[in-house]
Amino acid sequence: MDNHQSRRGFLQKSMAAGLGLALWNPALSSAFAQNSNMQLGLVTYQWGKDWELPELIANCEETGLLGVELRTEHAHGVETSLSARQRREVKKRFADSPVTCLGYGSNFVYHYTDQAEVRQNIEGTKEYLKLCKDIGSTGIKVKPNGLPEGVPKEKTIAQIAASFNEVGKYASDLGQLVRVEVHGKLTQQLPNMKAIFDQVTEDSVKVCWNCNDQDLLPPGLEANFNSVKKWFGDTVHIRELNEGDYPYQELMKLFTEMNYKGWILLEARTSPEDRIAAMKEQLRLFNVMTRA
Repeated sequence: MDNHQSRRGFLQKSMAAGLGLALWNPALSSAFAQNSNMQLGLVTYQWGKDWELPELIANCEETGLLGVELRTEHAHGVETSLSARQRREVKKRFADSPVTCLGYGSNFVYHYTDQAEVRQNIEGTKEYLKLCKDIGSTGIKVKPNGLPEGVPKEKTIAQIAASFNEVGKYASDLGQLVRVEVHGKLTQQLPNMKAIFDQVTEDSVKVCWNCNDQDLLPPGLEANFNSVKKWFGDTVHIRELNEGDYPYQELMKLFTEMNYKGWILLEARTSPEDRIAAMKEQLRLFNVMTRA
């Protein structure tokens, strides 16, 4: 048996043993009680930005955050500059671990008035989609980032949607997803996001809910959630569950009620002294909320 199979088998047996203990030990059961259809993972935004890939994977293993979205230009070093051999090495690192690489968190946007910039972002998205496929992940995060002044809103919305359709077709051919983060001063307002997705024709283009204050604007969280939920993909971004006033318990209830099967990814913004302990605490809170 090779090292890959041996290590993965050991990890699987260890997890199974832990679950068995939880069945008869109430003190341990809460650690394994999270909603079976949702899992907590990490975006390398603040808490993982300075961890090189081996350390990042090890820390995710230790804390139980077993999915990761690799944000651009961070210490993990997973970029399109990697050679074919290096891409295979990244893929193997994740294959040898219980941690799932969900893909890449890019800054590609498509709202520019300069069409050369729009084209540059579209082509850049395609290059990173190739990277996502090569490292064994499942997609790329992109975003709309605003509605330029002096341009009819409908024109920019149509341009963004057309860009999503182009990169979405390319992603589909590679077996990848395009995850559209609800982002941008005006585009993060859910009516504008819905207007964009009303013109998206590619099934590979999905909404990544982002837990913005704008989610709470009239008619409220549930109505805004419902307005775009048919386009949800397999990733959601949250901030710390015990920071700020965002109604995370209500959000988790909405996801649970729709039987959401995806990753809830922690895009933490604070600077705790002990990030490992903080990640473990977020998982504990997540488990409590998804049991409620």
